[in-house]
Amino acid sequence: MQISSKEVLFFVGITTVIFLIAPLFLIVYVNLYNRRKKKHAEEKESLKQAFNTELLKTQMEVQEQTLKTIGYDLHDNIGQLLGLTVMTLGSINMQDTEKAGEKVAAAEALAKRAVKELRALSRLLHGEELLNRGLIAAIAFELEYLERSDLFKITYTHPDTPLPPLADKATIAFRLFQEILNNIVRHAQANEIVINLAFAGNVLTLSIQDNGSGFDVAEIMKQHKGMGLQNIQKRAGMIGGQAQIQSTPGAGTTIKITIPY
Repeated sequence: MQISSKEVLFFVGITTVIFLIAPLFLIVYVNLYNRRKKKHAEEKESLKQAFNTELLKTQMEVQEQTLKTIGYDLHDNIGQLLGLTVMTLGSINMQDTEKAGEKVAAAEALAKRAVKELRALSRLLHGEELLNRGLIAAIAFELEYLERSDLFKITYTHPDTPLPPLADKATIAFRLFQEILNNIVRHAQANEIVINLAFAGNVLTLSIQDNGSGFDVAEIMKQHKGMGLQNIQKRAGMIGGQAQIQSTPGAGTTIKITIPY
């Protein structure tokens, strides 16, 4: 069977076109791949910057909350103790030695209490040092201040051994705890708070439950009031975790945060 010259030319033409188009397709493919790679790198860098910005914001908020606590304690607690000390000392009648001795002893006791409170505040001033002791201890110290108000019955359970030292995640987890606790104090009208911190399978679980007034989660999330809840979910998501919010009007609220740790 003979092949005509037309068929040869057609075959040569097809082969030529294929050899011309193949490099073009390869160039287009490489170009698209490089664009996607660049876009992925830009998105990764953007996420990294967003995380660093959020982490810095969280650290600043932790410091701000710490300073507010110190301010309240200086005014309401230590200031009151020192004021009572001054009043007690000022009321001493040196002619009545028996009562004078009792008042001096009372003033000494008040002064010792003030010193003890100042030492506790000095620990709180070093917020980073507090977190360096671990998330378990940081939460316990925060609850210690709340318990002094005698307004809440607090139950706190946690692992017996220290958690892995992951500073970034611990900082955000601690801020989430502070924010939830602050919301309970300000809005929940609760008198019992149950905190459970657990660690298993490289997952950290923080559960905070109150017996307060509760709310309709779906309705609150639609309103501007839901920004705080959305912020909690957003921050948990930034460190690969999630926040589950369960609440019923009149039956309290439970917020459960899970974080790969």
